[in-house]
Amino acid sequence: MSLLDGALTRRKPIATETTEDSGGLRRVLGPLDLILLGVGTTIGAGLFSLTGVAAAQNAGPAVVLAFAIAAVACGFAGLCYAELAAMIPAAGSAYSYCYATLGEFVAWIIGWDLVLEYTVGAATVAVSWSGYLNSMLAGWGIHISPRWTAAPFTPVTLADGTVTTGLLNVPAMIAIWLITGLLLRGISESTKINAIVVALKILVVAVVIIFCAPYIDTAHYVPFIPANTGEFGHFGFSGVMRAAGMVFFAYLGFDIVSTTAQDTKNPARTMPIGILGSLAICTLIYIVFSLILTGVVDYRAMINDSSPVATAIDHTHRTWLQNLVKISVLLGYISVLFGLLLGQVRVFYAMSRDGLLPPLFGRLSARRRAPVASHLIFGTLTCILAGTLPIAVLGSMTSIGTLLAFVLVCVGVGVLRIRDPHRVRAFRVPGGLTAPVLGVACCLVVMASLDRLTWIRLIVWLIVGFVIYGVYGFRHSHLATGQSATDQAATDQSRDPSSS
Repeated sequence: MSLLDGALTRRKPIATETTEDSGGLRRVLGPLDLILLGVGTTIGAGLFSLTGVAAAQNAGPAVVLAFAIAAVACGFAGLCYAELAAMIPAAGSAYSYCYATLGEFVAWIIGWDLVLEYTVGAATVAVSWSGYLNSMLAGWGIHISPRWTAAPFTPVTLADGTVTTGLLNVPAMIAIWLITGLLLRGISESTKINAIVVALKILVVAVVIIFCAPYIDTAHYVPFIPANTGEFGHFGFSGVMRAAGMVFFAYLGFDIVSTTAQDTKNPARTMPIGILGSLAICTLIYIVFSLILTGVVDYRAMINDSSPVATAIDHTHRTWLQNLVKISVLLGYISVLFGLLLGQVRVFYAMSRDGLLPPLFGRLSARRRAPVASHLIFGTLTCILAGTLPIAVLGSMTSIGTLLAFVLVCVGVGVLRIRDPHRVRAFRVPGGLTAPVLGVACCLVVMASLDRLTWIRLIVWLIVGFVIYGVYGFRHSHLATGQSATDQAATDQSRDPSSS
């Protein structure tokens, strides 16, 4: 069998996906846990940072429309995720769904893509966290040299007015390692902290809306859609679409929810609640929040501002509120990083259990039942990205990865409806094939609006993935060797010295 033939025809049976041994992950999450995970992961850099970047560089006040357009595409994709998550409750999110519906090769593509999505997404959040930390410390009279809070070659202005370039974003790197350390404690302990942080974050959003609303200047909404500068993506309708592509990153949360299927109690019922519930809550918050932000701060003043909420709060001239919000935003980012760093490791865990990656990524510690080695590897990689790349680049890379995942999930729902129409579905997308088709179309339109360099980065990343799959994954796939995930779990335990 040729590489291409085998990769295209191997599909993991759905019965295996829903009944196989979970590999040791503890089923401890309920509906509220999943909604909190989704909301906690979704409300973060997309709201607190990319809103300002997208408004200043692409859409102006019409960034509100960009969030709405992204929400429509996400709504179709969210329905498809909910159907597949209820039918195929396995760790790995879109990777596992595509393995059962579109075959091993497409599953590899989406699994590799999801790692880009989550890893770069976590780096994006860490960079935004660094911006808010710097803003808060500056308010207290503590000044960190901007050269150590910005990516290399990024223009920065020193205290004496000298313009130079950044060296390394050290606070962003520290943030990654703090959350990696939390995840090493295990999923049960981590979600308790996450629930507290999410509640705090929702409180911050409410406080910002209530206290900033009186400072809205309606002149900031005129023109609502600034005239295009003559270049695609720079204001005008093309700018709104480009902004929609950038802020798509902001809707990453429900995707993260689907990676925890094997940590979830009764996933067939719980997963749709977590996915659709978190998506609905976050969409409402985004639209209201972006309207407030662009009303208080002129969009032109937010260019290259990684902490626009801090800028908006400064307009209220309430010192106590400024400090409270900035501290709360910093703490709130914990839940975002938690979800993203958890998601990327869960995807590689699922791929390893299927034999497409080395067993190291699927091996759990005996005490915490956590993939320690995988957390350390991804912590290092994410740390490097956070320290060396600016937020606009990271945000666009994450968005295109998210959009590709959504496209393939929508296609998977359509294919499975045609191939296996009578299979029992605990949750069914209404309207037949309408939602999957519209989901694919909406996501492709938004993808097309992203810049050429972002597409090049995605293609290079996928080419690297193809090489790894050809060298290792194709030959070691359990569907090729006949080895089951249960056999793999037993082998891993025998090799793990901590299990004795």
